[in-house]
Amino acid sequence: MIVTRSWLSEFIDLSDVSNDTLYKTFNAIGLEVDSIKEITIPSKVVIGKILSCEKHPDADKLNVCKIEVGSGTRQIVCGAANVVDAEYVAVATIGAVLPGNFEIKHAKLRGVESEGMVCSSTELGLPKMGDGIMILDESIGELEVGKEFGSYPTVADTIIELELTANRGDCLSIYGVARDLSVALDKELKVFDYKQEEKIKLGIAREAEIHQEGEMDADLYYKLANIEKFHTGFIVELRLAMAEESTEGKLDAMLKYAMHTTGISLRAYESSCFRTEEDKVTVIARSTQKGIVEVVGNGKVLSTVGVNQDEASKATDKSEQILIEASYINPDVMVEAIWGAEKSYETDDIYYNASRGSSPDLIFGLSYLSMLLDIYFEFSCYEGALRVDVNREKDAIAIDAKEISSIIGMEIEKSKIVTILQRLEFGINSVDETVISATIPLFRHDIKNVQDVAEEIVRIIGINNIEAKPLAFTEANRLNATSDRYKVKKTFKNRAVGCGFYENVSYVFTQKSVLEKYGFATVDEKLELSNPIAEELNTLRTTILTNLLQAVKRNVSYSKKSIPLFEIGAVFDQQRQQKEVLSFVFSGHSESESVQNAGKPKTIDFATFVDKISAIIGEFELVPCSSKNGLIHPYQSADIVIDGKVCGYLSKLHPTVQESYDIPVTFIAELDFDPLLPKHINAEGISRFQGVYKDLSVVIDKAISYYEVAKVIKALDLPMLKDAYPVDIYEDEKLGEKKSLTIRFFIQSMEDTLKDSDIESVMNSIMGALEEACNAQIR
Repeated sequence: MIVTRSWLSEFIDLSDVSNDTLYKTFNAIGLEVDSIKEITIPSKVVIGKILSCEKHPDADKLNVCKIEVGSGTRQIVCGAANVVDAEYVAVATIGAVLPGNFEIKHAKLRGVESEGMVCSSTELGLPKMGDGIMILDESIGELEVGKEFGSYPTVADTIIELELTANRGDCLSIYGVARDLSVALDKELKVFDYKQEEKIKLGIAREAEIHQEGEMDADLYYKLANIEKFHTGFIVELRLAMAEESTEGKLDAMLKYAMHTTGISLRAYESSCFRTEEDKVTVIARSTQKGIVEVVGNGKVLSTVGVNQDEASKATDKSEQILIEASYINPDVMVEAIWGAEKSYETDDIYYNASRGSSPDLIFGLSYLSMLLDIYFEFSCYEGALRVDVNREKDAIAIDAKEISSIIGMEIEKSKIVTILQRLEFGINSVDETVISATIPLFRHDIKNVQDVAEEIVRIIGINNIEAKPLAFTEANRLNATSDRYKVKKTFKNRAVGCGFYENVSYVFTQKSVLEKYGFATVDEKLELSNPIAEELNTLRTTILTNLLQAVKRNVSYSKKSIPLFEIGAVFDQQRQQKEVLSFVFSGHSESESVQNAGKPKTIDFATFVDKISAIIGEFELVPCSSKNGLIHPYQSADIVIDGKVCGYLSKLHPTVQESYDIPVTFIAELDFDPLLPKHINAEGISRFQGVYKDLSVVIDKAISYYEVAKVIKALDLPMLKDAYPVDIYEDEKLGEKKSLTIRFFIQSMEDTLKDSDIESVMNSIMGALEEACNAQIR
């Protein structure tokens, strides 16, 4: 990459920065200087104004010029053909010593006196700028006749060639290099402020249109313009020669100058290539595969974005109307697509920049090009633009200031890290005590991790400013709440798979109308998705169950008879607050067909479903269901209680929902994930003494559920009563409005062998409580 001092000065003030400082700074920030050349124009080479130019009387290829050089008018014989087009030129006067120790003396050429020499670029030690002499204009500054040519800093410039690594595509432009330099030198970038005057008031939509085909990977920006006359831009030609850029005409020179300055990929098309039979410029942007976008006009591929352009479509100096294109495409995606494509692609000059990462600031590139065209061309532009915009999400990265300091080996203040990243155009989202949340700019696609960020900090601080220290190995504690949560989640997944469930993975989006249909809360209207990825995925989900039921329906259509699914994922409340839940669905047969069940497995039932959930999440209680939504069965549902708190529910799927989805008998469950996380539990001793099981059969009212009986027993708080559960419920006409309930108790002492009196005391306490609370009678 070649830059010049004066070119950089368009974006950063270098008036107080020496060339030696520039050299050291570039090397310090990783932009290694391959060569640096200070151009010195010999003294007595001055600005001259041609007053007249006539043919030499005795030589067809010579012209006799009268040139004002400040100290007077001189007669100079010149052999360059383009001198007839010149007004201001560089003149080496008598006594000037040019490169090669060539001294200018009074001479007589074919009998005509000559008092000096009109110079070409190479004769003054400048890069070759085509054939003939240099024709000057005020692009280098105000031209004063007789002023030393070497006093113009844009001419007596410093040319610096930088050796860039392949990942630094962001520095393949003057602006990109100036951006890095501004951070290293702690100087503000100059603001480029140019407002294009759209001289043609007719909107571009009246004359042109754009259509998209396929999913776009490229940002495109088009301007339509008329061009009448071309003028010479000396500084453009000089700097392009310094940068060793070859050009094919004045328009091509402007495009390459703008690209080298801004880093934006720019092309110019002959508008007639897009003009249809209806006399309208119609551009079709067509995505053939991810990473490859073609620009089509009248059915012909005129270019591949970032790769090449059809020669016949290129605008030239003879073009009267041109279509200017600025483009950006992710270089990683494009290069992978090009190399993996079935057909081979020829590439042009733009591919070199685009494949390493061109700038995404398309408006800046077009504005800069428009400024050049306004200065050097008779240029008029239609109002408005044709655009294709890709909704790109910048990659985010969490940066730990302590980790950065550890990698660098030197304490770096968090505020300094933030300042450096901001000036390198990273977006700073948030900053807490140690962690900085930042977004990576699109032009730095090479930044992937915290080590890359540390490299950026080192570049700007300067490797020479880091103290040398002995090598030390440190190991950070990687076990934290996040790793613990991951471990628990993995455990539940393994258990679920072990119980025959299959993991389901679905979008965090769902259809709003489905949530509303079944009575689930939906995200507040003001917080809804502004750009859903699909009509049926138009809101954030507030439950995973509707997604799981869709998965069941698909499996039923594939003739699956047993469909056990689970998913651990995020759901959102009305204010878009996120939490994690564990959801289950079991539909159809409770097991696979086999010899053991004679090919006729039972359908999943409430008890079997509860057992499977318990095998996964551990022990829990069931209480009457308090949750309300359209999926819950009114009679076969319950809340799940863990450690005394309701953390979810399980239920048979409501018959009407089952019918609408056209699926077999189905059970569902959804639990908050946080209550499932294991907590520290103090260990309790186990008894060394034998326990006994005792059954108690009582007659109670049919209306009394076991849940109410269990509450009475639990409230007794009997130390020797370790467990109680129902083993039989019996109803008969002889019992009338009563039912028989048999409960099995496990009784054990921590201190001594049980005596009959101990067992009798426990059973009497239980029976007394049941008689009082439930009007129970011993059967």
